[in-house]
Amino acid sequence: MIDPVELTQKLVRCESITPKDKGALKVMSDPLEALGFKLHWLPFVEEKTELVENFFARLGTKDQKSGGKHLCYMGHTDVVPVGRMADWTYPPFAAEIHDGKLYGRGASDMKSGNAAFVAAVDRFLADHPDFVEKDSGSISLLITGDEEGLSVNGTVKVVDWLKRHDQLPDVALVGEPSNADHMGQRIQVGRRGSWNGKLRVQGVQGHSAYPEKADNPVPKMVEMLHKLAQHRLDEGNEFFPPSHLVLASVDVGNNAFNIIPARVEAMINIRYNNVWTRETLESHVRSLLDECGYAYELESWSYYQSFLVKDTEWRDLVAGVVQEASGHKPIFNTGGGASDACHIAPYCPVVEYGVTNATIHKVDEHVEVKDIEELTETYRLILEKFFYPHP
Repeated sequence: MIDPVELTQKLVRCESITPKDKGALKVMSDPLEALGFKLHWLPFVEEKTELVENFFARLGTKDQKSGGKHLCYMGHTDVVPVGRMADWTYPPFAAEIHDGKLYGRGASDMKSGNAAFVAAVDRFLADHPDFVEKDSGSISLLITGDEEGLSVNGTVKVVDWLKRHDQLPDVALVGEPSNADHMGQRIQVGRRGSWNGKLRVQGVQGHSAYPEKADNPVPKMVEMLHKLAQHRLDEGNEFFPPSHLVLASVDVGNNAFNIIPARVEAMINIRYNNVWTRETLESHVRSLLDECGYAYELESWSYYQSFLVKDTEWRDLVAGVVQEASGHKPIFNTGGGASDACHIAPYCPVVEYGVTNATIHKVDEHVEVKDIEELTETYRLILEKFFYPHP
């Protein structure tokens, strides 16, 4: 049987700082191939980006038209940088266990979740050795190496590949660390979207002693940014807080006091709820800027759309299993940052459940060993109740 703790250690020992793989995907794929999964290696690259390795592994029913249910687990093996090595109590890629905690970069986010699902599948198939022969359904894993980085060569492209090759699942489960303090605390049933805008206002450079001979773009930008910052986008709803805007940067590229700048640029980030789409949000931002009456340029992009799970059957199945495994009734949550779940949300219901997230992206990131075991059992029960529901 696959030991989820040992598999987590093997994954953590791969220094897979995004977008480098360093063998992490192979550590994931080897046991899956041994279990009979068919592997599809899906490397992608865009201009001016590094190539990213991804894979999609599927076991069971080959064609959804045959009627078998399809559950897909989604995860990533890339991790954020470690910062200063000297700040770590234990080496960040040694995967050492001390006092019941497994330390290392990615231990919580989210290599333990990946290992737990692989081990859960192993246990599930041991209980149901005829799962494939009886055409009972299909289990798949979508694993990317591009979640912590640019996120343009990973899940978003793999999901497009699934769509084109008739491989889209019926339900999806993401192993992101979802609990704040203890297991069974929260299930992610949606996420806010993230919209980025780069706003530029052009002026005419000149000497600060002769402002009448120049056109200072800074006052115009200040007025426009004030308009945006003071505007309340929405009131939120039952599942989401109000959308909010953050002014991330204002820059004129000028370090002299006696020069009126030729141009000013600002960067804006909006975390938006399901009241908006990226298209309606951009249109609204432009309408606010237009009210100021100044010429401007706005470049925008949004890799993550907001979403909310509306399929209560899948949501409640996972919630029931989490409560059974942990002894805690989880709350439904939509907080935190964006995740790759948004890319599959337009095609099937998706929820996120994993270990605790108290130390993710921090020095001395760690996961409780007992939580890895509990998560493995939780995932096994999800598989059991999804494919073999009791009447």
